[in-house]
Amino acid sequence: MAGEHAVLTSHTAAALFGCDVADLGRVHVLVAYDRPLRPTADIAVHHGSYDEQDVMVLDGLRVYALECALTELLCRASRPTALACADQALAMTPPNERTEFRAEVAHRITVRKDRRGTRRAEILLDLATGLAESPAESWLLLGLFDAGLPIPAQQVPVADLDGNVRCRLDFAWEEPRVALEYEGFAAHVNRVERDVAREDYLRRMGWTVFRATAADLKEPAELHAAIRRAFWRRVAA
Repeated sequence: MAGEHAVLTSHTAAALFGCDVADLGRVHVLVAYDRPLRPTADIAVHHGSYDEQDVMVLDGLRVYALECALTELLCRASRPTALACADQALAMTPPNERTEFRAEVAHRITVRKDRRGTRRAEILLDLATGLAESPAESWLLLGLFDAGLPIPAQQVPVADLDGNVRCRLDFAWEEPRVALEYEGFAAHVNRVERDVAREDYLRRMGWTVFRATAADLKEPAELHAAIRRAFWRRVAA
């Protein structure tokens, strides 16, 4: 329907590369400006020019390269989805190639002819680390940023006095020793006793630990206020 030169892009391309948080409600297709294709309930049409060198074939389908599709998502998709996709894309990229991949996405944002959304794309790309272990952690980080809180480190190891790593924190502000953990149901089912022992250990080591749930992603104001109060108490101590 879209023609032999059409390319799958945006959410659809990202999903085909393995970003399962991408919205699959519609198929996103990129076609040339002169292609008279109209969007439908099932198809989102993107008109633009592209280089054939940026097109890959996956399972017999013409797909925009991941860095190109991610650029589109960062500029145009919902911010939570875009950040989660960026985290997933970075996580799939070998560690020694992540700097180059990030630089390529940043370059494509810079040279993008359609300037809409490019500033927010740069911000979201800066926030993405590839360290989030679930989309919820990406969304939690975005909420912290939007609330004006300092950006925490992610997946921070906590070692005992002998140098043995006892646990890793989802988010940590290391100087005030404030930590934030995302308590997804699947990750913590049948682990209640272990989680309690872990939290007791962290408190003995001087950490203030907050636990976020799915409810906090929807209504984060109380969580953010509690984290701010913890910062103030540590500064005043």
